[in-house]
Amino acid sequence: MQTKSFIKHIEDLRWVLVRSLCGILIFTALALVFNQVLFDTIIFGPINSNFLTYEIYCSLLNNYSLDPFLCIEKFNFILQNRTMEGQISLFIYTSLTFGLIASFPLTLYQFWNFIEPGLYSNEKKFGKIFIFIASLLFFTGVLFGYFIIVPLSINFLTNFQISAIVSNQIDVSSYISLLRTTLLASGIVFNLPIMMYLLNKLNIVNHQMLNSYRKYAYVVMLILSAIITPPDILSQIILVVPLVILYEIGVYVSKFTKAYAT
Repeated sequence: MQTKSFIKHIEDLRWVLVRSLCGILIFTALALVFNQVLFDTIIFGPINSNFLTYEIYCSLLNNYSLDPFLCIEKFNFILQNRTMEGQISLFIYTSLTFGLIASFPLTLYQFWNFIEPGLYSNEKKFGKIFIFIASLLFFTGVLFGYFIIVPLSINFLTNFQISAIVSNQIDVSSYISLLRTTLLASGIVFNLPIMMYLLNKLNIVNHQMLNSYRKYAYVVMLILSAIITPPDILSQIILVVPLVILYEIGVYVSKFTKAYAT
């Protein structure tokens, strides 16, 4: 097999970046065109009392004895823009973020095509499966962040007060920054099994190590859920259960990878 020169690899990488950027720009353009849906329905959805998460929780509240922290009728804060160019900047950057999230499978596919020639034949056949699972986990994480973590965060942060004389007048850029960070972080965290698989292939972690540190990982997950969520057992369970499941999937994948290699 003829090997490519270093310059040829650089050229291939350049076209990978170009095609990935084109995909991001296409979805960004769609977001700019359908900006009312993006902002009124999606971006500002979690601060409307008729948001799906609040309606489901209110229906559960009527049937079970739950803390009514997410059964919201009205938010006690207002969003405001403080700079002249603030809204146009948010308009562009938020649309770009949507393009980045929506084009994730395309970007992943482009980078897979770039590294595929250097893989073994038994590794190449898992390409489509890898892209599908990684994309599925990413979008599942984004949806989890949007429907679960964001409402919990908004409720906690906007209801926390150091004094009754201080009112919440939140800059819209702060709200969108919270939303953007949460969605991207959730999408990345939900790819934890993929990361564990790659680290195992690189011999950085192994099945025994993940097993031995399991109890410490659980403690960290419980502490994080207790800090982020209000003092309600249901919300803590909702947050910690997916993290535990992802960790256990990662442990199983690591074990399966070792068994398959031998």
